Amino acid sequence: MTTTAAPDLDTPAQAPTAVRAVSALDVVALQTTKRFMTFAVPLVTLGLVLVVSAVIAGFFYQLGSRPGTPEWVSNSRNNPGVLWALPGFLGYYGVQSVATTFPLALALGTGRRAFTTGTLAFHGLLSAYVAVAGLALLGVERLTGQWFVGLYLMDVVVLGGGDPLRLVAVLFLGSLAVLSLGALFAAAWVRLGARGPLLLGLGSGALLAVSALLLAPHLGELAVSFRPWWLAALAALVTAVACTGELVLLRRASVR
Repeated sequence: MTTTAAPDLDTPAQAPTAVRAVSALDVVALQTTKRFMTFAVPLVTLGLVLVVSAVIAGFFYQLGSRPGTPEWVSNSRNNPGVLWALPGFLGYYGVQSVATTFPLALALGTGRRAFTTGTLAFHGLLSAYVAVAGLALLGVERLTGQWFVGLYLMDVVVLGGGDPLRLVAVLFLGSLAVLSLGALFAAAWVRLGARGPLLLGLGSGALLAVSALLLAPHLGELAVSFRPWWLAALAALVTAVACTGELVLLRRASVR
């Protein structure tokens, strides 16, 4: 009887290859594979807001309002177009960054904590990109005298009234909060199916209703003492709660 010698595992040729753990940075790289949606769609969305604003301005021009007049400037600087347009796209992107990417990430060996951390980092990257794009558009808007015809897109009240620092803060923190909320609802769907987002939506609605009832008697005092940093703190709190909830839901989620 012949015996076969055990292989020498210390030799480089026969040693088993170690598998590198998937890190949060790998998740960021995975999330950014959709380059057109990540980097082009936000610019397209802002461009569409400019076009729609131009159409609305043209309508009021036909009614007799003229660029440069106090009435025109006041109405134009209350343009909420960006506030309505970006959250829709960002909310959808937050949902798909978990709903469609989580199963693939797990198949590639990503841990659930690493996935949540990497997704948050990706959301931060996308939010920073949106903020920088908004800042660049604000610069162009000012250099061209409100797009040569008195249009206001970025130099508006809801984005800080033309203050570059406030504009960056609003776009970054607002985008990050919306993306994180989208990811939370997607995690609820991955974990609990169709009833997950429904239960989460009902719970969030009930919490908002109770909060509104409790704050209603103090609205006058709050309005007088309001500070912009309250909104920044609220956005940071929403992001933290959403990311924590996402991790809790995904830790026990099964891939369908």
